[in-house]
Amino acid sequence: MIRRCAPGKLFVAGEYAVVEPGNPAILVAVDRCVTVTVTAPVEAGVEISSDLGPRGERFGWRNGRLGPHTGLAHVVSAIETVARLAAERGLATPEFSLSVESGLHDNGTKYGLGSSGAVTVATVAAVAAYCGLTLSAEERFRLALLATAELDPKGSGGDLAASTWGGWIAYRAPDRPAVLELARSEGVAEALRAPWPGFAIRRLPAPEGLWLEVGWTGHPASTVSLVSELHRRPWRGTAAHRRFVRTTTDCVRAAITALERGDGQELMDRVRQARQELALLDDAVALGVFTPRLTALCEAAEAVGGAAKPSGAGGGDCGIALLDASATRDIARLRERWASAGVVPLPIRPAAEGNEE
Repeated sequence: MIRRCAPGKLFVAGEYAVVEPGNPAILVAVDRCVTVTVTAPVEAGVEISSDLGPRGERFGWRNGRLGPHTGLAHVVSAIETVARLAAERGLATPEFSLSVESGLHDNGTKYGLGSSGAVTVATVAAVAAYCGLTLSAEERFRLALLATAELDPKGSGGDLAASTWGGWIAYRAPDRPAVLELARSEGVAEALRAPWPGFAIRRLPAPEGLWLEVGWTGHPASTVSLVSELHRRPWRGTAAHRRFVRTTTDCVRAAITALERGDGQELMDRVRQARQELALLDDAVALGVFTPRLTALCEAAEAVGGAAKPSGAGGGDCGIALLDASATRDIARLRERWASAGVVPLPIRPAAEGNEE
């Protein structure tokens, strides 16, 4: 039996700008995870069960593909991508039973903590280990990104990076269509070796003297839908688009410097700026990033001296707040204000850095 876990994530700064190659974002992994377990097959093929979807759905291999399937697209794509690498290395097509358990949901409703990314990363790690493939953290990330990009190349992959490395990270996305084409033309193994223009990942220290509070709006949102809608709008290439990318990039770089210097006040100022940039984007494109509860979440944090913003694409899901870690009364007041506004304080903490086995 092989079992692998991958944590969920929160965006701290850089949403939307990070979808374009080379633009930075800050993310933090959280102490809730998705667990994938792989065991020997009961029958031929691949059986997948999940506490979020079909139980005991069985697939057969045909021309390197599993299917047809009615759900669990990220799991299936991750399995297929690992199988392609295994085939290139002369290994047999894998057959097994796989189960998924998610701690990133509430009775089947997602919190917005990157469950799709976490299940992809955990599936890649578990299936690769079952196949006897020894992979570095970056190779597992690259496989997960290839699997995800097969489904939607617009996603940045930041969630995958946080789920792979854990802790606080600075992340820049590669050109996803380019790396997909590389894998299709030269093979997955070559895509693991070759440079990926725009891609960068580095660990960041946790903020000193600050407490991270997470609030859930109670309404799930679709990052894929919001990012796709942004791509459909006549916004890219405009002066407003260029300004957003430039100012957001400057904001993220300043936040990275603040983390590395241990400057908590500067980090809080940059979180406030990131919120303002998202609000300007929302005003310009009318995506619906800020819902009434996300706005209330941010205003409640400001009222007690904190800095807050939506985490991720917005439209629901979660928001984050940074407060003085020693101000326990302010933290308690924030939770009370959130509860009054219909925002659920989540008992979530940043996760430790992952291993690179």
